[in-house]
Amino acid sequence: MRKTEEILRTLLHQKGIDTQEDISEFLSDRPQKTYDPFLLYNMEAGVDLLLSEIKKNTKICIYGDYDADGVTSVCILSSVLSHLTSNFIHYIPSRVEEGYGLNKNAVRKLADQGVGLIVTVDCGSVSCEEADLARELGMKMIVTDHHSIDGKKADCIVINPKQKEDSYPFDGIAGCGVAFKLCQALQKRTGLPKSVLNEVLDLLAVGTVADVVPLLDENRTFVKYGLARINAGTRPAMKSLKEGISLKNVASENIAFGIGPHINAAGRMAEAEEAVQLFISRDPQTIHRQVEKLIHYNTDRKQKQEDAYKRGLAILEEEGREEDFIVLPMTDIHEGVGGIVAGKIKEEKNRPIVIVTPSGEGFLKGTGRSIDPVDIYAVLKKCDDTYGLFERFGGHRSACGFLMAEEKLSLLRQAVQEQMDVLKAEDPHIFDSNVTWDLELDPAEVTVDLAETLDQLEPFGKDNERPKFLLRDVTLQGVRFMGADETHARFTAVSQAGARADCVLFRKAQEWRSLLCSEEQVDLIGSIDVQQWQGRTRVQLMIEEMKAWN
Repeated sequence: MRKTEEILRTLLHQKGIDTQEDISEFLSDRPQKTYDPFLLYNMEAGVDLLLSEIKKNTKICIYGDYDADGVTSVCILSSVLSHLTSNFIHYIPSRVEEGYGLNKNAVRKLADQGVGLIVTVDCGSVSCEEADLARELGMKMIVTDHHSIDGKKADCIVINPKQKEDSYPFDGIAGCGVAFKLCQALQKRTGLPKSVLNEVLDLLAVGTVADVVPLLDENRTFVKYGLARINAGTRPAMKSLKEGISLKNVASENIAFGIGPHINAAGRMAEAEEAVQLFISRDPQTIHRQVEKLIHYNTDRKQKQEDAYKRGLAILEEEGREEDFIVLPMTDIHEGVGGIVAGKIKEEKNRPIVIVTPSGEGFLKGTGRSIDPVDIYAVLKKCDDTYGLFERFGGHRSACGFLMAEEKLSLLRQAVQEQMDVLKAEDPHIFDSNVTWDLELDPAEVTVDLAETLDQLEPFGKDNERPKFLLRDVTLQGVRFMGADETHARFTAVSQAGARADCVLFRKAQEWRSLLCSEEQVDLIGSIDVQQWQGRTRVQLMIEEMKAWN
């Protein structure tokens, strides 16, 4: 039986973390990995322009996006900018009426309101026509963004670590991360106290985790310090939201599955402005009211999401198509849940998918999500380059959105299948969906001590998932089915030497019932979880895969 530190070192080695310096940085509660914001291409020019316009008392607009990354980006930049000028507003487009990113009507509206400088957050890199229009209307523009750029970009100052001219050491920061780097640069240049940056670290952590960017490198620094502030309760609004959704000590997973979805629900079911108003407020009554709204929106979102998910699966079953890239038209889906439903169907079918819905006279809006092996942005970009499909298009490897003419729907189906044929030829196993594991354990090694040691690897999320372990050649004892439909189960895994580990299986107990009820030896894959109940601590393996032993 290995010591827990030996297991930890093995896991770190698998991540390429071997030197004592790298290990200390990765595990530290006070990581130091961060980079000079002026390493970002165009940051110098962006700060120069922004401070010049502030000096002229130019009216500034922070233009954001309606998801959690966009909301936190707006709030971060607003907070820091408020120490330099009061002559600024913010604008977040309506998901339903305007869609993602800059749009010409909004640009005209801002010009009419006397805005002289637009600073985008989490959008704008490829908004070429909108940037040109802003210039024609006498406005200047700074884009801060993190989305992929292929081809032409906006003709203005663009700060984005993914542009080809950029040599920033880490291009995985979210939109809120780029906004924060702009704030760091402003603080450095103006001599503002560092406390103005510390005050927004909680928002930075939320936006970073919620946007599912890699929780590695500089993002680990952002999230670790941000989580510390969230749990310290320094922002009344965050504390109230945390309490409103029954969270105590917040980890990254609580952001991913709790705080983030509630913020996103505002932009999905109403307007993202409702979430902005929560986080910029210090008034207890306003905070309470806005938290209640977000909870209501999220409850509504979950119901509409589940209804649409079931309808989507029913449509696919009726059509009977076996598509490598699912194109699913849905006419009656709520605009705000399309992306989540696409994500759920992607998981169910193990295929990339776009859901297309009517958007005005003769147009369709598409929302796409993809499985890990398929870069949906690259696939659709090639389709657009070949066939000229989209009026508007943007996104990244795992998610995207577009606007297209309705008559091009059949051409879209043809184009994505052509691209998938190419990918399948390159990798015939692209759709294999075996659950991978990090390390084999003996049941005796599944201990509370190991679980607490593994907590040092947090924050968990994209590219730093909670470790999965293999228990090989075990028998199952004391199987007890749970739930009204017996879809869950609890049991004990026993090795040939008699070592035991408690296990829990959710949702798949009926699928694997024959294995659970047999005396066959099985392989189990799962992650370690600690439960505390009535003063007792219990460790268990949360099962994700079960196979008959070979």
